[in-house]
Amino acid sequence: MPEVILSITNLKKSFGQNEVLKDISLDVKKGEVISIIGSSGSGKSTFLRAINLLEKPTDGQILYYKQNILDKGYNLTLYREKVGMVFQSFNLFNNLNVLENAMVAQTTVLKRDRSEAKAIAKKNLETVGMGQQYWRAKPNQLSGGQKQRVAIARALSMNPEVILFDEPTSALDPEMVGEVLKTMQDLAKSGLTMLVVTHEMEFAKEVSDRVIFMDQGVIAEQGPPEQLFEKPQEERTKIFLQRFLK
Repeated sequence: MPEVILSITNLKKSFGQNEVLKDISLDVKKGEVISIIGSSGSGKSTFLRAINLLEKPTDGQILYYKQNILDKGYNLTLYREKVGMVFQSFNLFNNLNVLENAMVAQTTVLKRDRSEAKAIAKKNLETVGMGQQYWRAKPNQLSGGQKQRVAIARALSMNPEVILFDEPTSALDPEMVGEVLKTMQDLAKSGLTMLVVTHEMEFAKEVSDRVIFMDQGVIAEQGPPEQLFEKPQEERTKIFLQRFLK
């Protein structure tokens, strides 16, 4: 049995009176690819951001290898190195070129020397299809799909155990979506543990080990893709999928 990397228990998050996450529990196993689907406003992105503590949970536990990351004194820098994040808006530094963007977190956070960081960045940029011809380009010279692939290479360069993808294709033109999904598909095959908030149902179907359907701040249903897409148990899952898969 693969080891449980993340164990999330009774996670809640409120913004004032608005309870966005209501008692979510989830175990994430090593090498597992989990897609999180659901309507806008169902709490998907907040859930992902809470796992990375970009939003501080109101209540609950997040265990990383059985240690609660919410405990006082826990080394969050170390945790964030191991649990990377790719955003929908790329978050690249416009004043740095592609290679420097993939190096900067390595040198500042991991304190790697520049030559090692450069070698790792080059390898990961090659992996995502952003070879040598792109390394000197600035972000404003790239397409959206290319920017997102640089952001993925940057996340990979930290040697994470888990990458959280927050709607990585939602800011892209339709023709760019395929190239980013292909990159993510390849990463999934390589054994990387991935949690992906996505509207791309085909990706969720084909690549996931497990699909989670969120609705109104709870996990309404979860299971293997073939079960969730072909034989959903919950009425609200059926309604959502009918709307999406027409």
